[in-house]
Amino acid sequence: MLTPLARGSSLQRARLCLIAQPVRLSPRLGTTSVKSHDTALITALITALITALILAPIASDGWSQENRTDTAESPHEKWESAIEEFQQQERSLPSPQNGILFIGSSSIRKWDLAKDFPEQPVINRGFGGSQIADSTFFAPRIVTPLHPRVVVLYAGDNDLAAGLTPTQVLTDFQAFVARVRADLPHTKIVFIAIKPSISRWHLVANVREANQLIWTWIQSQKNLGYVNIDPAMLAENGRPNPDLFAPDGLHLSRQGYEIWTRLLRPHLPNTATQR
Repeated sequence: MLTPLARGSSLQRARLCLIAQPVRLSPRLGTTSVKSHDTALITALITALITALILAPIASDGWSQENRTDTAESPHEKWESAIEEFQQQERSLPSPQNGILFIGSSSIRKWDLAKDFPEQPVINRGFGGSQIADSTFFAPRIVTPLHPRVVVLYAGDNDLAAGLTPTQVLTDFQAFVARVRADLPHTKIVFIAIKPSISRWHLVANVREANQLIWTWIQSQKNLGYVNIDPAMLAENGRPNPDLFAPDGLHLSRQGYEIWTRLLRPHLPNTATQR
């Protein structure tokens, strides 16, 4: 198959041949006079033109396929239905303004926030399987309009599992903060550390490096919080405590969420007294 470049090259060579070899007219006869070597050249030229024209549709289809690849759906597109559902909820039953908005992956989505924070105006905007960059992308649609007083983010787990480096996770978190702060400069942002889990224990070194990078950066910023859940998730042997996890070894059990609630509560407003 000719590529678009190959097709263009064939046509360009044909045009150059026409310019470089003008047809000679005989002054005596007023007719075209063609030498034998010119006949061979013209034959080659006609063959090149016909070939280019015949293959043009094929090359054109290849070009359109390349364009379709370049304009493929956004990597965030798979969450569109979840985001639209959130927006529909807002139209039907608006969430409180200046509340506590939780966003991130399935550990947020599965959290019974109303049960654990009954005294707080909590809003759950978790969508399972997401990465930090997804929360950043959709923040203008599901965070900004609610003007939350506090945003709690848990993400990074799926990012590392997908092959991102700890430094990339830090960079994505910084982008999330910048995106939220662009519209909500006074909103507090709290990051729940990436949990060490049973099913992803092989990633624990990257988990802890990413957490350390994020914690260090947060110390240099204003109005950011960091919830270190790592030690509380471990058993005496230094491995993740099975009692804190669902059967899949990745998501939290009820007991796991109780620990997260206890550790997060001091970072939220009006929570001086812990349970």
